[in-house]
Amino acid sequence: MSARVRTLLGVLVMSAVLVLYFVLVGVRGVALLGSGVPLATIMGLALLVLPLIGLWALWRELRFGRDSTRLADRLDADGRLPDEVVATRPSGRPLREDADAAFPKYKAEVEADPSSWEAWMRLGVVYDASGDRKRARAAIREAIRLSRNEKR
Repeated sequence: MSARVRTLLGVLVMSAVLVLYFVLVGVRGVALLGSGVPLATIMGLALLVLPLIGLWALWRELRFGRDSTRLADRLDADGRLPDEVVATRPSGRPLREDADAAFPKYKAEVEADPSSWEAWMRLGVVYDASGDRKRARAAIREAIRLSRNEKR
């Protein structure tokens, strides 16, 4: 079984478990709403709102994963994914010096053409490989946004 299939299977299983949890919490929320006790009613409302927020967050993450994978596959098919190797410590964390050395090239690409989803995606991949998840997600979100605008 390939790594991609295992990842997809893991995402599907975890999503199904999370949806099951939301359903069970929702059932408990409905039961509390029917109790007639004011505090229980408030708790029941909260138990109905929280799963809705959770479902929205799950949908958003699944969509982000699908879209970012699609863009990475497009770059990979064209042979345009970053190929810099960032050395890691035994713990798996990247060495800061190697990570810092990889950024200037890709940051310059984005500065030269800020409307290029490819440049933003490559920058996001480099950030991710360097362990900077916050900036990686921001850059990849921008790449997704730009690729959607490109189709219009």
